[in-house]
Amino acid sequence: MRPDYFRRLATIGAAVGLIATGGFAAAEAEHGIAMYGDPVLPPDFVHLPYANPDAPKGGRIVIGERGGFDSLNPFAAKGRAPWQLRFPGTIGFESLMGRSWDEPFTLYCLLCESIRVSDDRMSVEFTLRDEARFSDGSPVTVEDVMWSYEVLGTQGHPRYHSLWDKIESMEQTGDDAVRFTFNTEDRELALLVGMRPILKKAQYEGPDFAEVTDEQPITSAPYKVGDLEMGRFISLVRNPDYWGADVNFMRGQANFDEIRIEYFGDGTAAFEAFKSGILNTNREFNAEKWETQYDFPAVERGEVVKSVLPHQRPSGITGFVMNTRRDLFADWRVRDAMLHAFNFEYINETMTGGRQPRITSYFSNSPLAMRDGPAEGEVRDLLEPFADELLPGALEGYALPQGDGSLRNRSNIRTASALLEEAGWSVQDGVLKNAGGEPFRFTILLGQGSSEEQSIADLYIQGLERLGMQVTVEVADSAQYKERTNAFDFDMTWYRRGVSLSPGNEQMAYWGTAAATTEGSRNWMGMKSPAAEAMITAMLTSESRDGFLAAVRALDRVLTTGRYVVPIYQYNVSRIAHADTLKYPETLPIYGDWINWQTDVWWQEAE
Repeated sequence: MRPDYFRRLATIGAAVGLIATGGFAAAEAEHGIAMYGDPVLPPDFVHLPYANPDAPKGGRIVIGERGGFDSLNPFAAKGRAPWQLRFPGTIGFESLMGRSWDEPFTLYCLLCESIRVSDDRMSVEFTLRDEARFSDGSPVTVEDVMWSYEVLGTQGHPRYHSLWDKIESMEQTGDDAVRFTFNTEDRELALLVGMRPILKKAQYEGPDFAEVTDEQPITSAPYKVGDLEMGRFISLVRNPDYWGADVNFMRGQANFDEIRIEYFGDGTAAFEAFKSGILNTNREFNAEKWETQYDFPAVERGEVVKSVLPHQRPSGITGFVMNTRRDLFADWRVRDAMLHAFNFEYINETMTGGRQPRITSYFSNSPLAMRDGPAEGEVRDLLEPFADELLPGALEGYALPQGDGSLRNRSNIRTASALLEEAGWSVQDGVLKNAGGEPFRFTILLGQGSSEEQSIADLYIQGLERLGMQVTVEVADSAQYKERTNAFDFDMTWYRRGVSLSPGNEQMAYWGTAAATTEGSRNWMGMKSPAAEAMITAMLTSESRDGFLAAVRALDRVLTTGRYVVPIYQYNVSRIAHADTLKYPETLPIYGDWINWQTDVWWQEAE
């Protein structure tokens, strides 16, 4: 990397763009790019298949969130900004390209007019739209683009750094064009570079970029920050002069005049606010509650509709993560015992009436999930070089422990006791201790307002206490919780990671060795696995869909048999209760109710 090069903005003439590098000069200008093959939609597509171009503009949607916020800077490690602002889209910051949630991983031009990709995918060039504007009316320039990539990659949240490290050079190749050249063979980079949020340099330039701020952002997105009260609510209002209203990618999107986000101490308070009409939409994650508590008068009158929305995306992982940086959980046999002690069948019946299936792996509910039984074919070929590192089950086949559904879970508790004894732990005077007489004692850290997680933890602890463990629950407010999880200051905590149908570079941030020692990363379990990194590399360099599938399934085996997370039930459908005036298109994307889908394409009809 050449830092001085990146700090200056190139003023190279358009002729530079004709230099042939890696087959780039012969590349045609395209309207989109897919991870494999070609984009589904043609260059002259009218709108995304899951957007309604005839949706009326107007109205408002009022959403409830748990916790609070103290910053409007979603790009820094410090502070807590509304999560909706972080993702490029209608209510955050726009990017050069927009993602279609009806394809595994395909992008279409948004701020850019066209994209050109070299044959080897080692370089990509974007041509900006002349009409692209920030909300203050100023044009989106190549200077803004290049500055955004550099500042995010060097001063922004660590999640932005890995892409920047893989950019060998970026250069202005004309008045409205910018080219990125990569230093790493990685098919996904050509897409990732199109997804970074584009900031207005004149607003953010300065030494305080990474600090907490209440300055209202100037963006090119359809919504602007309106009224707000830190920690309580934020209102985003549609910009009537939004530059991209007629861009085909945006037709049928950004339909509300106002998107208001209200913050509550816990889910119960948010639910009561919905029942009383303060909120006009509410996601329900508990199937039992959906069946038994959504019978209030507004539902009976038909003023509130209960919509169940399927999706085809992977389950991801949700449950209790063990911090292997702690000696207590460094031994896989201890982690295996923790899995056996979790009485899933009983807990699921208690919490959801048995209505929600268990997460069986990190990519369950999708074609990416590991297959039952021994590893075969290309999956086995990928894993076998790491046979000495892999834990039992990765090659032979693995399934999570199953209980008998009874309260005491006797068989699994016996297995857990045997595993703990093998790892050097035995019950002495009713207390589980090691050879040095130290008790098996740990704390489960939870965020404030996590009532469901607290209930699951209480049921889990009953089984752990039968093993002689001493377990306490600590509840931290949202600021403390973020600070502690950023610093990996916990024994066990609640963990949720969503994954897409096209996992890629973000997997290194989730499970990579470097991430294990990078504060603020998503590798909360602290895993350091050469096998996992090799599988991720195989995903990123695969030139075929079949090779990609094999690599993801192999990675799934490494993660699942690592026994890092005690998984609960999966959310294989979305349950949204909403005012009957709130509507959504008949065509659902394959990702279903995914990031900002509701605020992007829903609309409100006049009462």
